[in-house]
Amino acid sequence: MMAQRSKMSTKRKFVADGCFYAELNELLTTELAEDGYAGVEVRTTPHRTNIIVRATRTQNVLGEKGQRIRELTSVVQKRFDFDDGAVELYAERVNHRGLCAQAQAESLKYKLLGGLAVRRACYGVVRFVMEASAKGCEVIVSGK
Repeated sequence: MMAQRSKMSTKRKFVADGCFYAELNELLTTELAEDGYAGVEVRTTPHRTNIIVRATRTQNVLGEKGQRIRELTSVVQKRFDFDDGAVELYAERVNHRGLCAQAQAESLKYKLLGGLAVRRACYGVVRFVMEASAKGCEVIVSGK
């Protein structure tokens, strides 16, 4: 995938980059949901692609002695056909967890899966966000 980029038209390049980002985000969301996954940033250089994973609990993302981040690197490398050493993953801590919408959505998800009442869980999230000096917050829960 990466070797063909020099021959691609601009439209195809943007579409391929968007698909890569979406698939990577989906993969990391499923793998790191319990660790407060809050997004990913991809920085591409001619020799290497740096992938920065944002999470609230970076120690869980890194794993014991960096084992988990190495496993994730190999999974990404195999899934997206990178050469050996062409991709590197980094973990970055979310500075203001209360101002990160994705982290709060995951928090609400685990509160609801844990059996907490919907209204109580939502008010807890709203209170946490507002204490983090946000101007406002809206939580919408739909379905039965």
